[in-house]
Amino acid sequence: MKIRVLGSAAGGGFPQWNCGCANCREGRRGGGRARPRTQESVAVSADGESWFLINASPEIRAQIEACSDLWPRAERHTPIAGILLTNGDLDHCLGLLSLRESQPLVIYATDAVRAGFTEDNVLYRTLERFEGQVTWQRLEPGRDQPLGGPGGLRVTAIPAPGKLPLHLEGRRQPSPEDNVGFVIRQGSGRGLGYFSGIAGPSPAVEQALKDVAVAFFDGTFWSSDELIAAGLGTRRAEEMAHWPIGGPEGSLQFLSRIESLMTFYIHINNTNPILIEDSAEQKEVAAADVAVANDGLELDLVL
Repeated sequence: MKIRVLGSAAGGGFPQWNCGCANCREGRRGGGRARPRTQESVAVSADGESWFLINASPEIRAQIEACSDLWPRAERHTPIAGILLTNGDLDHCLGLLSLRESQPLVIYATDAVRAGFTEDNVLYRTLERFEGQVTWQRLEPGRDQPLGGPGGLRVTAIPAPGKLPLHLEGRRQPSPEDNVGFVIRQGSGRGLGYFSGIAGPSPAVEQALKDVAVAFFDGTFWSSDELIAAGLGTRRAEEMAHWPIGGPEGSLQFLSRIESLMTFYIHINNTNPILIEDSAEQKEVAAADVAVANDGLELDLVL
């Protein structure tokens, strides 16, 4: 299985366009201690020819151009066989609207995520210009199902603690389908776990991680009060449906207890100190045998 990290930052990217915090200042400094990152998206392939994107960030065009595996091989062509959505947050689905140039698309999503993107969304009409421009494939949580194309990839959507996207709050009731992670397998071996947004521990997520060889995990915030302490917000990490990394109840302690798992933090907020490459927090992550994902990371796994 081939994995290409197209983007590794949380919504807004890094540096964030309207932020002058210490992290963002370092990210803007050429040769600094923090590498710029685009918003989270990862490409997965069984054969290196047909690719599936996990999430479609607002920066998807630039991300495709930065990854030659995703370049067209004919006058009108794309090796992107499908796009899987973990939830309906804008940083995960807004890029779909940038893929409107008369190219058929296959999108895998739960019913709740699909409805949140398509209903009452006049911009979605840009993806309905001809019959079959978009084919939605329903992801039923807990059910193993095939992904199209060669290579035999299969996906299971795992409900993960989360919340409604901000733009849907108050418009409908929350659903267990609002936020999922993925287990992607090729054949009968251990596969890839992908949980880029998760509000806290759950038995289903823990079991899924025990069954995979490599995982990408929510690394949005280091601490619960990160935004508050920096004077950049009023909500705690958990209120935004993100499990903090640090502390005795943090995700780092949880992940370090799972044996034989290669783990990368992804969806990293611009305020998170793990973005600074020699910070105490990044060193603590490394000491627990967990890595910090960066744009352009490539993994070729034999599973």
